Amino acid sequence: MPITLRVAIKPTPSIAKEQNSVDMSKMQNDVLSIHGRHDPCIVPRAVPCVESAVNIALLANMLDYPNFC
Repeated sequence: MPITLRVAIKPTPSIAKEQNSVDMSKMQNDVLSIHGRHDPCIVPRAVPCVESAVNIALLANMLDYPNFC
């Protein structure tokens, strides 16, 4: 039987909006601003990661129960 999954992935954490933060090395308030490229669509990278995690889980199950296959 085919294996069907539902996967939920949280949004990427980097946003262009400035955020209040703390500089731990100086122990003072700071403003965090992200510069550079931001990829809001992580699906092309997430699919192989999810497939690999499922394969590892299935293999671990098969190794725990040798008569499973």
